[in-house]
Amino acid sequence: MSKQPLRLAIATGLYAPFLTGVSVAVHQRARWFLQQGHQVFLIHPQINDRYPPNVGKRPMPGLDELQQYPNFTSYAFPTKPLIFYKSLPQPLNHRHWSDTKLLEAFKPDVVLVEEAAQMRGLYSLFLQGYGRPIAVEYGKKTGTPTISLFHTDIVAYIQYYLGNQLFSLIRPFIPTLVKQFSNSYSLSLFSSKEQLAKYEKIKCQRSEYFPYQGVDCEKFKPENIIYNPIPNDNRPTLLFVGRITAEKNVPQLLDIYPLVADKIKDVHLIIVGSGPIEEEIKRRAQEFPSGVTVWGESHGKELLGLYARADLFVNASITENFCTSNNEALASGTPVVAAVAPSTAEQVTPGHNGFLAEPNNPEDFAKKIIQILENPQLKEQMSKNARPSIIEFDWAACMEKLELKLYQIVAESQKK
Repeated sequence: MSKQPLRLAIATGLYAPFLTGVSVAVHQRARWFLQQGHQVFLIHPQINDRYPPNVGKRPMPGLDELQQYPNFTSYAFPTKPLIFYKSLPQPLNHRHWSDTKLLEAFKPDVVLVEEAAQMRGLYSLFLQGYGRPIAVEYGKKTGTPTISLFHTDIVAYIQYYLGNQLFSLIRPFIPTLVKQFSNSYSLSLFSSKEQLAKYEKIKCQRSEYFPYQGVDCEKFKPENIIYNPIPNDNRPTLLFVGRITAEKNVPQLLDIYPLVADKIKDVHLIIVGSGPIEEEIKRRAQEFPSGVTVWGESHGKELLGLYARADLFVNASITENFCTSNNEALASGTPVVAAVAPSTAEQVTPGHNGFLAEPNNPEDFAKKIIQILENPQLKEQMSKNARPSIIEFDWAACMEKLELKLYQIVAESQKK
């Protein structure tokens, strides 16, 4: 099997400065491949003046870092804001740009498509989007393997955006859409076994589990407590980090908080992030002026310090796919209380590194949180267990496995 550097095209629907777990993961993946000497061509969303001003000002690692590598090239495809979420991008239709022409010029050995469903337009039910599957036309023309990396539970997201009533009307068509879409690619990789099982039930084709989604254990670690941004605040601290959106169940954190505050004196909830319901969350947080802090976005050492400082990380979302922020908390030595959902059981072992709570049940969440905070020995043991529980998903280990997988896929394609 050849170990010559690969020519890798990575097409992604999300990238810096658009703040999502996918954006961070794509950057880390591209950087790792470049560090190994591979040629990387990144096809990513363009930032323009249609987005809120703060989007383009985020201090996120991005193109500036990758452009230092001589084996890196990129193309920013034209975008406009997503209908349902103005801070995230949606590609313009293929009439405005051609993925096939880009790939014909680069001649990749393999194409990775990250957030393929979003690029196609499934986020907006085809009201926006590229209009056809990225890289598929090129793959069929040339025999080049095209791999979809599955990040987002797109069906759950659509349900949140549309509401149950409207979603029930399109539910019968979803297996057909998923089958048709996934059949376009040579392979779809899922980082969560539970998420894969869910999508196989709705006719996802050519799919398999592969642990490609890791956490940077060198970056996220308990020692980051030295960056604690609230050093003189010794209150027990609950933390959430993520986009402040309905599908992340962020409002539920403010249902959980008063139940915990009734039992745990001076408990402090910090909500880190931004999003379309941020103002709603700020209004509700005013009910607890000293107990809830809506922090806004956080980056760099401040964010590292918040993760390591927190006593518990609380995540009520039921739409996660091997959630990045859960991993970052665990790597930082912080136990997690998360909703039972596809993938969370692969991250949280109840009683070992946190607890799983019944979805949409604030009382059960509060019970689990109180149980940990009232038992210092339990909390200490969970904190000790947190980082070892996620170490197998260290970024470097996951990427070495993915690199080997890509070599195998390319070798097999060349035999045909």
